[in-house]
Amino acid sequence: MKIYLKNTMSGLIPCTDDDYDFKKKLKIGEVYSVEIREERNYQFLRKYYALINCAWEFLTEQQKQFIHSKEGFRKTLQVAAGYSDVYYSIDRKEWIEESKSISFEKMNESEFINLYENVKLVLFSSFLRDVSEESFTKELINF
Repeated sequence: MKIYLKNTMSGLIPCTDDDYDFKKKLKIGEVYSVEIREERNYQFLRKYYALINCAWEFLTEQQKQFIHSKEGFRKTLQVAAGYSDVYYSIDRKEWIEESKSISFEKMNESEFINLYENVKLVLFSSFLRDVSEESFTKELINF
């Protein structure tokens, strides 16, 4: 079970009623193993996907045919932004660059912010050269 705790001067306290109920079930005096990790901002993750979806709508039909899907577009942007792994495919006999996972477990908030900014740079330098950031930002609000 995963619970969310807030660090205070008097110790860690549960953040929600469910977290509190779970903590009450723990036996006093018992030892428990806990992994402490700062939680990422879910709203910022939603903003990232809004950025991708909005940018997808600005693409020309030719660009969309080349990339095939929004998910492929997202992965292409992440690779171009430098967030990728490289491995050798024995079957294809070539090096392949693949987008890394952006799951909460795989990257922290500062890495994610860096990825977001780098993806924006790639968008405007490669895909949206004829779109002003101002008009894009106005449309982004709708996503």
